Amino acid sequence: MGTPEFSVPSLKLLNKEFGVDLVVTLPDKQKGRGQKFQPTDVKKAAMELNLPILQPESLKSDDFINQLREFEPDIMVVIAFKFLTPSVFTIPKLGCFNVHASLLPKYRGAAPINWAIINGDKTTGLTTFLLQEKIDTGNILLQKEFKIPDGFTAGDLYEFLMPEAAQMAVDTTRLLISGDYKPYPQDNSMATSAPKIFPEFCKINWMQFALDIRNFIHGVSPIPGAWTIMNGQRFKILRVDYCSCGTGLPGKYIIDEDDMVVFCKKGVLSLVEVQPQGKRVMKISEFLNGYRGNSEGFFE
Repeated sequence: MGTPEFSVPSLKLLNKEFGVDLVVTLPDKQKGRGQKFQPTDVKKAAMELNLPILQPESLKSDDFINQLREFEPDIMVVIAFKFLTPSVFTIPKLGCFNVHASLLPKYRGAAPINWAIINGDKTTGLTTFLLQEKIDTGNILLQKEFKIPDGFTAGDLYEFLMPEAAQMAVDTTRLLISGDYKPYPQDNSMATSAPKIFPEFCKINWMQFALDIRNFIHGVSPIPGAWTIMNGQRFKILRVDYCSCGTGLPGKYIIDEDDMVVFCKKGVLSLVEVQPQGKRVMKISEFLNGYRGNSEGFFE
């Protein structure tokens, strides 16, 4: 059970190691200017593998639940999917587990990768756990910790964790098949949340310290993307380099040939990757090659 690209390596490796009898993903959605219906990444992968697919409109419907029961699954693997009720996750004989991109109980919620970067964490990890009624609260099966390289964006960490999550899914499946495991409860007193991040949350506050702003920019990159206002238009900043030296009014930018720096409350950021309104993502040198504005100004 999964939807985005993050789930695809797990689907492929599980199918290779054990065989997957059924894939459950969300219905096709209308996307783009033409509003054409597009399948999820998981559906595309399942079609390539010639696997049966279910796309229920409601995960609580009797029809969907009955269809699941007809497959008589041994194990259900959930990766980047929707909330499931006990009527669903109690169906498999050996168990239903989730692969979550944090060291639970830290970062329960939809955006653990983003919040790890936003908060400047040095480490993160993966957790597999048996599903319970409350989201991301189930008893833990396996955990693995990883260092976060300095300067990683959420997109970088997402790419790094995808194959690791696939291996965790396989290892946990083997564990359930063996029956030789003792899941242990999460310490709820240590729980933190990682709610979904929306574009309106992503406006940059230049009155913060440069390192904190860098972490914020990287934590919401590439989607939804941190933004500021430049010459009256929304200007996304997706990757920066941090400089501890330099002082100036917060939000002031200076352009020098192929470099563009901006002052923060303390410290300076050098822009690396940007996306002007209505245009594609580009390196700062490419943006400046076509830039005809002032060499100094203020981001709003």
